Amino acid sequence: MNFYLKALSIAALSLLLGACTCCKKKDAMHHSHGPNYEACKGRMSKAGYLVDKDGNHLVLDREFYAFDSSDLTDESKATLKDQKDWMSNNPDFSTTIAGHCDERGTREYNIGLGERRANAAKEYLVMSGVDSSRISVVSKGKDEPIVTGSTEEAWAQNRVAITSKN
Repeated sequence: MNFYLKALSIAALSLLLGACTCCKKKDAMHHSHGPNYEACKGRMSKAGYLVDKDGNHLVLDREFYAFDSSDLTDESKATLKDQKDWMSNNPDFSTTIAGHCDERGTREYNIGLGERRANAAKEYLVMSGVDSSRISVVSKGKDEPIVTGSTEEAWAQNRVAITSKN
C-alpha cells in the first residue's frame, strides 16, 4: 500500500508541476531544488522592482537562492550590479535587504539562513562601491512568505533577498 501511495503522490506532483507555467521551461528545475528565477520571475507576487523618485520601475529588487544556500548566482550578481547602479543614481536613498526562506526547516535555522542571504547581497553591493551605511539587513526567515503554499514554485519564490527603499 505504501508503494502505491508514493507512486500516486509522485504522479500527482508531476502533473501539478507540468501544468504550472512557471515550471514549463526546460531548465526550470535548479539542481532538483525547484524552479529557478528565470522560470518564476514573471509570477512574482509583489511589485518586484526598485523605483526612482518619479515611480519609474528601474531594476529588479530580488535575488533568488538555491535550496539551503546563501551563495549568489550569476543572475543574482547581475541583479545586484543593476541595484548598485540604481543606488549610485539615487544617492538620497538607503535600503534594507530582507532575507527570506521557504517554509522548510526550523524557525531558528531559517532566521540564520535569511540573514546570510541578506548579508551576501549587502556584501556584494558594498564590494561594488555602495557605502555600507546606506544598507541595513533583516531576516524574515520563513515568517513572512512572499508566496503562500507548499509547492516547489512557492518555495522557489520564497528563497530570496529583497532590496527595498527606506
